[in-house]
Amino acid sequence: MPSSIVNSYIYFPETEVLRIIYQSGAVYDYLKVPLSISEKFREARSKGRFLNSVIKRRFKYIKVS
Repeated sequence: MPSSIVNSYIYFPETEVLRIIYQSGAVYDYLKVPLSISEKFREARSKGRFLNSVIKRRFKYIKVS
C-alpha cells in the first residue's frame, strides 16, 4: 500500500541507519535502529503510522537533504 508520508526507505545494517525519503523529497537518517525494528517497519501496513509512533519517538535523526 502506498504511503502518503513515506516515498521510500533504505536500511543500512552495518551502521544501523534507516534512511527515510519522504514524499516531500526530504531525506532523514534515523540512527541506531536495530534490524528487528527495520523489519517491523518494512512489514508495517501503515509506514507513516509506524514511523510516527515507533521510530520518531525512539531514535535520534539527522536531516540529510
